[in-house]
Order: sequence, then structure tokens, then C-alpha cells
Amino acid sequence: MAASSSRKLVRHVFSLHSTPFHRFRHFSSSSSASSSSPKLPHSSNKGRLLRGAAIGLVIAGGAYVSTVDEATFCGWLFSATKLVNPFFALLDPEVAHRLGLSAAAHGLFPREKRPDPSSLGLEVWGRKFSNPLGLAAGFDKNAEAVDGLLGLGFGFVEVGSVTPLPQDGNPKPRIFRLRQEGAVINRCGFNGEGIVAVAKRLSAQHGKRKLDETSSTSTSSHDEVKNGGKSGPGVLGVNLGKNKTSEDAAADYVQGVHSLSQYADYLVINVSSPNTPGLRALQGRKQLQDLVSKVQDARDEMKWGVDGPPPLLVKIAPDLSKDDLEDIAAVALALHLDGLIISNTTISRPDSVSRNPVAAETGGLSGKPLLDLSTRILKEMHILTKGKIPLIGCGGISSGEEAYKKIRAGATLVQLYTAFAYEGPALIPQIKAELAECLERDGFKSILDAVGADFR
Repeated sequence: MAASSSRKLVRHVFSLHSTPFHRFRHFSSSSSASSSSPKLPHSSNKGRLLRGAAIGLVIAGGAYVSTVDEATFCGWLFSATKLVNPFFALLDPEVAHRLGLSAAAHGLFPREKRPDPSSLGLEVWGRKFSNPLGLAAGFDKNAEAVDGLLGLGFGFVEVGSVTPLPQDGNPKPRIFRLRQEGAVINRCGFNGEGIVAVAKRLSAQHGKRKLDETSSTSTSSHDEVKNGGKSGPGVLGVNLGKNKTSEDAAADYVQGVHSLSQYADYLVINVSSPNTPGLRALQGRKQLQDLVSKVQDARDEMKWGVDGPPPLLVKIAPDLSKDDLEDIAAVALALHLDGLIISNTTISRPDSVSRNPVAAETGGLSGKPLLDLSTRILKEMHILTKGKIPLIGCGGISSGEEAYKKIRAGATLVQLYTAFAYEGPALIPQIKAELAECLERDGFKSILDAVGADFR
């Protein structure tokens, strides 16, 4: 297994160095625009450094793997990915993102072989999560690398946002690093390949994951608890968006439900991106109630098996007033919404970033500066919904202690993105280990025991 991964890595790195970069569809464009993607020059020093680092990892790994057990080698592989982070930092943010996504899609990321601590396991919406740590929407917009990303050890992965029609998104540059602050500003604007491309990809992945699950079940004990969703060993969320020029937002979300819900373990209505004009207006009480009702009706009118339809969640912004939050909570309770994701990026600029010239860029801010704001909104929503609705805490998480802070504030599950973009795969086992330590330190036997602990 390790030898095979090493050979694949060498081939992939040499192909990146010796062929035009347009072999990879740029993540910000539809497939028809792929030819306009940036190229990595043959003589690029960055390309040489990246190739050299990867080859070095392969050689060292090959020498090491023959002397250790699989779990130890797995830990070494995750730690070794830290060596590549500085080279990704030299690249344009979108190029770095595209390269990382391609690596995940081609099986070049390490795969987690070590079991999660039992204290991290939980069941939500009838789905068993091996741990509460998920990858937020935005990293894999077009569902290109679901298997590779779940293989990193995430408890769940959320793809999207997916719009009915392909769209290029906003003009570039549109992603800006605030490295010192551990933050990013983006104004991508729901760039993606559209529902048809994503449905085709998810259909193929669905079949493969189901086959893998069947094969695994036939060779394991019937008493063993299986973590994952309805189509394989991992929970998959699908985040739905609307096209920029659409005049009927509800129709866009309904189309997403009809095309993609059969592959999803849960669905998300994204009404909180700051980069699509008019989108956040859908968070108003009447607008949200009308939208959620139509989407629920569209989901429920479909034929479902014994597992029933996928849960429906709404992702909200952190830039909401007390009255806005009360309206959203009232709608969520009245319509029996299955969950809320709190939160998306912020259009505010906290003091910690205000002096950085990049902070003047238009777009949503994510990363460490968002932690306090998003957690405050999370706490308020936990109170307003009386703990009756599962909440996913998202925004600013870069450690197990911060994930634990959101869980105590009312989150049942948590998501990250920006910290993963900066620190890479090694961050995932680190956060899970730290989170397990937090639970043990405070005397909690499970994640669910700690949810909302700050209010007891």
C-alpha cells in the first residue's frame, strides 16, 4: 500500500513539473473554461522545490516503512506533510488550492489507518460519526476528492456550494491570505461546475463507496459498529447555492434537492455567502420560511427508502442582529429544521486584522479572527433553539481546544477550512487528539456529554 502510494506520488509530481498546468481544471471555472487556467512554468523554482520535497518524502518513506507497523507509519506520513506546507505557501492561493485538491483526488494524501478515540464517536440524524470534525464547504466545491478527503480522518465532508448552472464566479484575484493573522478573505462567488457535473461525479462515487462498504462488511464481524453515511464509510454533506443571475432562488435550491439529495447524508441551504448579491436577504423571517418550506416539500415528495430523506440544514451568517437570530430560530423550530451551521464568513473586520492592508479587500473573512464572533452567535442560537436543534460550529477552529470551545457552546459537530488550508493534513489527527484530551480532562465520556456544557 505504501509502495503504491509512493509510486503514484512520484508520477504525479513529475507530471506537474513536465506538463502544462492546464491539465488540471481550475477550481474557479467550469469545465469549458479550463483552458484558461494558469500554467506552472517548466523552469519554475517553486516547481523544482515542490518536486524535490515530494521525492525526498517518498525516499524517506520507503526506507522507513519496512521497519515499522502501519499505524506508526501512518502517523509519520501525516507529520511529514508539514514539510510541504512552506512550498504551497509560495504559490498563488487558488493555484495552491487546486494543487491540494488534485492531490486528494489522485490519492496522494495520507490515509488515516488509526481508529479514533471512542470518546469522539457520536450519532446524529441516525448517522454514526467516528468523530465530530468535518471539512466545511468550499474546499471541494465540485465533489472531486470526497474519498481522499474522508480518508484523511474527517468525520464528515461537505461539498459545494453547488449551483444549478456552471458559473465562473467573481473576477480574479479573489482570494487573499492574511498569513500572520491565520485568516483568508475570499470573494469567489459560488464558482463551480454546476449540478450536472457534480451529480455525475457523486453518482460514480456513491456506487464505489457502497461497493467498498459491502466488501468490508462481508469480511468483518456483524457485531462491529459501522461509522459513516448511507453510501459508505463516511458522512457526506451537500451544500446548495443559487446562481448569481437567478431570479427564483427557491427554484435553484429545489433543483439541487431533486438532483443531489439521493447522494447526500445531509443537505445544506446556503443563504449566507456575502459574495452573491441579495443572498443574505434570504435570512429574513418571511423569506427564510418560504424558502425552507419549498425545499422541504421538494425533498419530502421524493421516494425514500427505510432511511428516509436526508436531513436539511441552513447555513447562516455571523453578521446578524439579535432580532435576526430570533427570527431564524423561530423559523427553525416552527418548521422542524434538522440543523443549523453557524457560521459562514464575516464581512466585518475585527481589530486583529484591521491594520493589515489586505483587510481592505472586499469579501468574506475566515480563519482565527472569526472564532470569537462565530462562537458568540453559536451560543445565542443554542439558547434561542433551546438545545432542540443540532448545531454545527464553524469559524476559526485551528486546535482541539477551540473545537471543544464550540462544543461546550452548543455545537454537536464542528467544521474547519482555513486552518486546514494553512496547516495541511497533519492538523486533523492533532485536533482529534487534543479534543479527546479536553473531554478526559473535564470528565466527559463522550462528545454528546459535553454539548452545551457551558449552559449547565
